[in-house]
Parts: sequence; structure tokens; C-alpha cells
Amino acid sequence: MAQTYKKAGVNIDAGEEVVRRIKKSVRSTFTKNVLTDIGMFGAFYEAKFPKLKEPVLVSSVDGVGTKLKIAFAMKRYDTVGQDLVNHCVNDIAVCGAAPLYFMDYFATGKLAPTVTEQVINGFAKACKENGCSIIGGETAEMPGFYPAGEFDIAGTIVGVVDKKKIVNGKNIKKGDVLIGLSSAGLHTNGYSLARHVLIPKISLKKKFAELNGTLGDALLAVHRSYLKPIQAVTNKNLAKGMSHITGGGIIGNTMRILPKGLKLKIDWFAWQRPFIYDLIQSVGQVPEYDMTRTFNLGVGLIFIVDKKNVDAMIRLLKSKSEKPFVMGEVV
Repeated sequence: MAQTYKKAGVNIDAGEEVVRRIKKSVRSTFTKNVLTDIGMFGAFYEAKFPKLKEPVLVSSVDGVGTKLKIAFAMKRYDTVGQDLVNHCVNDIAVCGAAPLYFMDYFATGKLAPTVTEQVINGFAKACKENGCSIIGGETAEMPGFYPAGEFDIAGTIVGVVDKKKIVNGKNIKKGDVLIGLSSAGLHTNGYSLARHVLIPKISLKKKFAELNGTLGDALLAVHRSYLKPIQAVTNKNLAKGMSHITGGGIIGNTMRILPKGLKLKIDWFAWQRPFIYDLIQSVGQVPEYDMTRTFNLGVGLIFIVDKKNVDAMIRLLKSKSEKPFVMGEVV
């Protein structure tokens, strides 16, 4: 019997169907700097930055981890693409950069065009919200490599910042103040622990009044983009440093931008810890040390500012419909 690529598990027709389905949404993210259409061997982006004196490219790559397992269980695929883009955007935005373009990698054992379309439409939605373009990607079908119905995604983002406006924390000093912005939930970190604790004991369909919905909905809450408040702050040169709270928690991530010899004094009672974390901690009897190192605990972004600029920062953030809170200082 003749053997074909399709019989081996790779369906080229399904791949072409995915491309047909996503072309419109991906093209909707294009800016005038995008010079190629979908399907070329390489993606072309015209690097003209007339408003910047010394443009510096800033890049980051990431995934969404085992949050995907929640999406598989819920059979809901329209949010994880947004998670990935927003995570990547935040990682370069805290350096002062504006996102330019995004590239994705989608890998699965057997392509399901409808599922892939939903994920990539999520990429497109978030890219439009963040003002960046999807200029390329890779969809890989690898039979036998992933469990049935599962996939993995990763993304790379490239942005630009004027060299003199890079935010790197080098001027942070003792007495500077930490101002936090709330997260939408776990964002894209800590899901291995959350799943280990919750899934064996609580149905994802169980509703909680404190969560305003089901456990599954709370765990799939979209990772926030902080680009707009960050740009408002950087336009006023108010932040000495910014920290995107991902794996490693509040201290682990914020210590990355502190000059040598400085530490953080966190007021852990400065904000109301969301119910989802209380649920995880109580059900799993998770030690506080693990909670603080694993989760953002309701804080998705931290600005570090000079004490004399705290009031101005609070006013600015509130004018952007944020609810900032002072949560500690540099010591």
C-alpha cells in the first residue's frame, strides 16, 4: 500500500486551510511599515523611525505555559493568543519600548483549522489593541509529538525605543517608592501549581460568587496589556524603573531592575489579594513563601518612582482609568 504524508499524519490541505482562514485577521494588523504579505519565506518590516534620534530595537520571546491545559479542558481557544501577545508587549514596554511587530509559533499533533483560527485571531486582536503587526509565523503539524487535541504556542515581539529614553532602573535609589497596578488574575504564570492544587478537587465549571463566574473563567482571564499606562508614564519621564510581574513573583521580578546594594520593602497589605489566590492557598495549604515566589498575587505591574513624584504619578494613572496603589519602597 502506498504511503503518503497525509497517512503519516501531516495534512498539507489543513495547513493551507488555516492560512486561508487567518489571512484577513492577520492583514488587519498590518501598518505601512509591513512590506510583505502572508506566505513569503521571510517577513519584511521597513525600519524607519523619523521621530527617534537613536532608535534601539528591543525584543522578547515567550509562551503561555501550562495555562494552555486550562484552555484545552475548557475547549476555549480565543484568549490564549491574547495572553501571549500582551505578555510579550509588557516585557518590552517596561524597558520603554513601543511594540512594532509580532511573530508566532503554533505547533500541534494534528491541525484543527477552527482551533488554530481562534488562537491566531486572538493574536490579531491583541496586536491591534497594542498597535503592532503580525508579520510572520509558523504553523507546525507534528503527529505523535503532542497529545490529541493539544498544542503549544510561542511568540517573539520586536519594539523600538529612543536610546535616551530606555528605562533600565539604573537611577533607582534608596527611598524611591513602588506603585502597583492590578493584574487580571494569574496572567500566564503559576499554572502548574494552581492546576496541581485545584483541578483534582474543584470542577472548572464550579461557580464562585467571589470570582463573578466559574473557576475556569477566572483561570482563563486574559493577561493584561499595560502598554497605555506605561506610555503615559514614560511620556512624562516619571518612572525610574518598571517591573512586569511574571514567574518569580513581585520580589523576584522587581529585584531584576534594582542597582546592586538595594532591596525591596513590600507592604503586603497595601492591596486586597484577589480571591483566586486565597482559594489556591487554602485548598492546597500552599506556604506563603511559595505563594509570593510563584504568583503575581494581584499585582501585574510595578513602577518605581522618586518620592517627590508619587502624587503626580497617582494622578496621571487615575486619569487613565487605573487604580494605582503605593505598595512599598526601595531600601
